Amino acid sequence: MEREPTHHISVGYALSIFGFMGAHRFYFGKKFTGLLWLFTLGLFGIGWIIDLFLIPYMNKSAQFKYNDGPYNYSIAWLLLTFLGLLGLHRFYLHKPLTGILYLLTAGVFGIGIIFDFLTLNESIDELNRYPYKK
Repeated sequence: MEREPTHHISVGYALSIFGFMGAHRFYFGKKFTGLLWLFTLGLFGIGWIIDLFLIPYMNKSAQFKYNDGPYNYSIAWLLLTFLGLLGLHRFYLHKPLTGILYLLTAGVFGIGIIFDFLTLNESIDELNRYPYKK
């Protein structure tokens, strides 16, 4: 039986629209380079262009690293990247209290968004491995 894909190339490219934030790198589990892209605006734009060619390789790596399950990585990442200040990704992951907190504080003044960029894949992975543990 073949595993369902956890990450999708098309979502990686969609997130690369915000390549200067490193969202696509965080999506594929590349935390260090995601932070580097975030603080250097995508390596001053050069890394952003290079990543157009590297996204398929990052996708392949993420497939082996994370578990599939009831929570969809792509949905959560799109919600975080495009609507993170509203906390919709938190509601999607059944975390309504922090979702409300994000909604009222613009993602806890943006710092929560960076925290979620760093931890979202692991949170989803754990929820997928233990879906009844909340």
